[in-house]
Amino acid sequence: MTVRKTDAKPVPEGQAGGPSDGVEAGPSVQRPPAEVRYAQELAALRSDDRDPRPPGWKLSLRAARRFVIGDTDAGIRRKFVGNPSLVDRALVTLATSRGLMLVGEPGTAKSLLSELIAAAVSGDSTLTVQGGAATTEDQIKYGWNYALLVAEGPSTRSLVPAPMLRGMAEGRLVRFEEITRCPLEVQDSLLSLLSERVVAIPELTGPDGMVFARQGFNVIATANTRDRGVNEMSAALKRRFNFETVFPIPDLDTELALVEAEVSTLLRRSGVEPPPDRDVLEVLVGTFRELRAGGGPDGSGAGPDRPSAVMSTAEAVSVAHAVGVRGWFLRGEPGSAADVVACLAGTAAKDSPEDLARLRRYLEQQVPRRRGPQWQALHDARHLLAD
Repeated sequence: MTVRKTDAKPVPEGQAGGPSDGVEAGPSVQRPPAEVRYAQELAALRSDDRDPRPPGWKLSLRAARRFVIGDTDAGIRRKFVGNPSLVDRALVTLATSRGLMLVGEPGTAKSLLSELIAAAVSGDSTLTVQGGAATTEDQIKYGWNYALLVAEGPSTRSLVPAPMLRGMAEGRLVRFEEITRCPLEVQDSLLSLLSERVVAIPELTGPDGMVFARQGFNVIATANTRDRGVNEMSAALKRRFNFETVFPIPDLDTELALVEAEVSTLLRRSGVEPPPDRDVLEVLVGTFRELRAGGGPDGSGAGPDRPSAVMSTAEAVSVAHAVGVRGWFLRGEPGSAADVVACLAGTAAKDSPEDLARLRRYLEQQVPRRRGPQWQALHDARHLLAD
């Protein structure tokens, strides 16, 4: 069976995407896929790649590793800040018959890692299923063009392939985001895909009724540890995956450098001229790290004032972006520590009203222990915290 490719268009989150060949990294595209953002690096890696490649892969394991974790000598930027051995294990898993499951706290770049790996291995990261309570089996395997179905009956013309079917037919990686947010019966629709490597289409007859996976097909799934117990995966499905945990960034300097790089890019895209103030970023990242630990600057462990909301690196990037936008468009200057306070409430008080009180106690009791003008400015601006 031949699966028809459709014209590439940006697809809203939660819907199946097509090839990214038609997506350009122009000013109108807020976030092009990885294969577009890093097209030059991928092309250079492919042209210089002399290592053996797994069947169906665009790059060898070593070249894919260099794309994800960077290679200074070759001018390849580091895109994932994490343990290189994690990347090695992930790539090895995808070269076997097992799927890859990335688990961890929200905001630890699981989705970014899956996107980068898919771009390196398949040259396309847009075959994506966004899991959720409303996700159906049709959004995973295939659906129908009902106008053609009524007019002509079941045929390859009326078939609408979903990401899994396309990934199998074209030999590409498929990303399944937030798989544990899906109902159990939807999750278990992957069992035969991962074990038998075939999709049966009972509505069609003859050879069109079976789609067999080509070399290069596999699945990268992600799941948040905070979602455990929502729709816990069955033991049968777990056996089809190798699990890898993505941990938060342990080092302050590394996290600060990452936040600064990401925020600088976001601010340029938002039309903000000045770069972020590094002193303000240091206060912001330090605040997030202390709130994550639930302790103060003495490095104490998780305590009762740890917010229930996610205080991840990704959230820190979002707040820093808002700080820069607020400072530039309201006052024509880079954001300040006062802007940090004004932008924090929406992040730290999402899940529980008590989190706002925890944040207020942190600003009043813990921040004064820190030295430096920006920390003092953060303390002085505590009154800006919304009630």
